[in-house]
Amino acid sequence: MIVSRILGTVTRAGALVVMCGWLAGLAWGQERPRHGRLFPPEELGELEGPDRDAWQMPDAVMDAMGIADGSHVAEIGAGGGWFTVRLARRVGPNGIVYAQDVQAQMLEAIRRRIDREGLGNVRPVRGYSTDPRLPRESVEAVFIVDAYHEFSNPDAMLRGVAAALRPGGRLGVVDFAKAGGGPGPPLDERVNQVLVVDQATAAGLRLLRKETFLPFQYFLVFGRADDASGSTAAESR
Repeated sequence: MIVSRILGTVTRAGALVVMCGWLAGLAWGQERPRHGRLFPPEELGELEGPDRDAWQMPDAVMDAMGIADGSHVAEIGAGGGWFTVRLARRVGPNGIVYAQDVQAQMLEAIRRRIDREGLGNVRPVRGYSTDPRLPRESVEAVFIVDAYHEFSNPDAMLRGVAAALRPGGRLGVVDFAKAGGGPGPPLDERVNQVLVVDQATAAGLRLLRKETFLPFQYFLVFGRADDASGSTAAESR
């Protein structure tokens, strides 16, 4: 009888522990951001819609960052290279585009694309989730276009980006607004721009301005927090 009561008490206590753990896990799942899911390479065709030029406005984005012939730039999370090839055409044969991605399949897609288009100024880079693996102080501009919400370790990635920027260099983050509308990932995978600013600040960057011309996305421009080189033409125009 005593043994039965003890076992019953243990069983109820165990059930209570399991229930508490389940509730804690549920709360954690509700509170933590649900971003960090890498885009599947087999779905790259979804990024090539005929209307993307209209809403992504790549020329205006590059203009806002002061990208010109001969610029050395990088794209983090380059995917299949849609934005990469537009950067490569803009910087021309005297410029360099580092096309970084953490997925080997994406880099292979980029290689096929640049071979097909005869672009010799693109350098594919296999990065890590914690390190973009860009040469130190190698670029005037870094772009993260439609990829920030895929980062599983944004703090470390942004520290690597800051180290890759030359004095006066700029980081442009373009991603889908939490307000919704238009294309893009599900709302629960999108990252609020306030969080992007907080994470970039913690990584040694400072917000310079917010561009507002994109219809469905925010566009944040950062510089290195320790940069004493002053404003570029993009800030003074």
